[in-house]
Amino acid sequence: MKTLLLVALLGCLAAVFAAPAEKVKWCTKSDQEFRKCTDLTAASPAFSCVKKENTIDCIIAIKAGEADAITLDGGDIYTAGLNNYDLQPIIAEDYGTTSETCYYAVAVVKKTTDNRFGIRDLAGKKSCHTGLGKSAGWNIPIGTLLSMGLIQWSGTDDSPVEEAVSNFFLASCAPGATRGSKLCELCKGDCSRSHKEPYYDYDGAFQCLVEDAGQVAFVKHLTVPESEKANYELLCKDNTRAPIDSYKTCHLARAPAHAVVTRKDPQLADLIWTSLTSVQGFNLFSSEAYPTAKNLMFKDSTEKLVRLPANTDSFLYLGAEYMSIVRSLKKDQTPAASSSAIKWCAVGHAETAKCDTWSINSVGDDATAIECQNAPTVEECLKKIMRKEADAMAVDGGQVYTAGKCGLVPAMVEQYDATQCGVADAKASSYFAVAVVKKGAGVTWETLRGKRSCHTGIGRTAGWNIPMGQIHKITQDCDFTKFFSSGCAPGADPTSPFCTQCAGSGKAVGDESKCKASADEQYYGYAGAFRCLVEDAGDVAFIKHTIVPENSDGNGPAWASAVRSEEYELICPGKAGVPISEYESCNLALVPAHAVVTRPESYNDVVRTLQDQQAKFGPGGSDSTFSLFQSDGGKNLLFKDSTKCLQEIPAGTSFEQFLGPQYMTAMTSLRVCSDTASDLEKSCTFHSCQQKN
Repeated sequence: MKTLLLVALLGCLAAVFAAPAEKVKWCTKSDQEFRKCTDLTAASPAFSCVKKENTIDCIIAIKAGEADAITLDGGDIYTAGLNNYDLQPIIAEDYGTTSETCYYAVAVVKKTTDNRFGIRDLAGKKSCHTGLGKSAGWNIPIGTLLSMGLIQWSGTDDSPVEEAVSNFFLASCAPGATRGSKLCELCKGDCSRSHKEPYYDYDGAFQCLVEDAGQVAFVKHLTVPESEKANYELLCKDNTRAPIDSYKTCHLARAPAHAVVTRKDPQLADLIWTSLTSVQGFNLFSSEAYPTAKNLMFKDSTEKLVRLPANTDSFLYLGAEYMSIVRSLKKDQTPAASSSAIKWCAVGHAETAKCDTWSINSVGDDATAIECQNAPTVEECLKKIMRKEADAMAVDGGQVYTAGKCGLVPAMVEQYDATQCGVADAKASSYFAVAVVKKGAGVTWETLRGKRSCHTGIGRTAGWNIPMGQIHKITQDCDFTKFFSSGCAPGADPTSPFCTQCAGSGKAVGDESKCKASADEQYYGYAGAFRCLVEDAGDVAFIKHTIVPENSDGNGPAWASAVRSEEYELICPGKAGVPISEYESCNLALVPAHAVVTRPESYNDVVRTLQDQQAKFGPGGSDSTFSLFQSDGGKNLLFKDSTKCLQEIPAGTSFEQFLGPQYMTAMTSLRVCSDTASDLEKSCTFHSCQQKN
């Protein structure tokens, strides 16, 4: 009997621990918000409510699992995303046609005929802010005034930015500032960053202006009520004024919408999204039932909620420009790196080993020119470059496209023709994307359906974008697993048929490298995709035109030692198989060479450093201790082994201009299939605030 009871008890415990959270614990910051949340629970039992004193207490509670979700403004999304909290935005507010998932940060003043002042005349005025560290009320206006040279501040080593703001304005209400300071002087309540302070948040800051406590209110563009618009104006950055509805041409900056944040847990994110979208009989976006309160739980101007792409973190959501504004104001500002070295990003073990050798050899005058960062995939490297944790890497055209969508620029391009090196206005390198099959296998372009395919990697040019773009044109079907029976496309979902033929690192069972988009996967990249065909893991390999001769007839690594080029042929639409050498007449497209990408502001440093490095370590360089364009521990590490030199891409060249109209057309066609865009690309293009103003 005891045994049965114990088994039953253990079964109950297992059920408790296995069951996902049944209710979404929403964190609230005021009595009115708690009331609204409680009313929501009556309409939708999927929710329960937790009450905390302020935003930071809610962030801490979510981190600890005492609460699950809260809607935050951009400045707080930044804080929530820091390492010590590690929360992520999962759902954005959408404000309709006026701005969708962005809003405009504006400076509002009373419309007067006398004492008309502009933004350059704000020194000595009284100011109203939504809250310390909030986007429209603090980060953007203070960042703008600093960048315009109006507020004088030499940095955190000298004094906190709050002190510089106190010296600039006569008096302020910035809820969340130190009580008793000039930044709390105009506040009506306790100067807390909560609704206990009447001048907190957008409507509070506007009320501070209405009641003449302050002379300027830093708010968002939808704050001034329709009935009041005629009595107020906006301050523009050119020192003029404009009507309230002219926010699109007169604003300080665009800010990303408020977003729901939670712990990094895909199941919890699904639960929160499902719970919010299934609410019926309750208006999530209204605070009318709670007199004097506004924007409870969500902004009242929200029209709907939009789910963010998977793996969107606070940096990707906020965008590089907004992040740089926030960082410039933070007390924990990261000091500028004293090193002038370029931080190169390597993918996987083999590339990291080559990069470390490069770094050691680049030492000169007691300083190294190259430092190494690494990541498991190209996309993770691109994120590091965006975050300034790395500076540059060489990528394929498809990755140039993604990098460009994320605000990076092409700086140098690989040149495969030695006669073009050092030539002014040299013809840029390009290569042919080709489809290779075994001779005599009877595989043609027209009989590819149902075959096994070998790809260089998901999102790569010759290996994915070009062939899949052409196949999509034929089938108009975005599910490529219906076309090919199986294959190896490194970077695909591990459960996809496009991973079943991958080899991994060739090590033990449970190999984590299998289907990874790095050199640790034996079938990754050009040579890897060809090896996949050679070793009969696939029926067709999508590669570039030089790969077969580079890995046959005595050329290439050990696995290629017995490969004979005459045993392979090219296929293309409308043609039977042709010899490998006839790539000019039988190819899928002529595509641009690989390019080095970096942040726009790092372009000059990267170009200068690489020109110096290839003069030393390129073909015929002054230092033979290291070869920049040769790979010992693999193929095409850091750069393609066929590279003869790197050529500067003229400053200001966009990624669209570099890739060219033919490639951009192919990408536009492929992007009809939303699944062909990576999580990173989806995150970078989710809303317009991430694009430059």
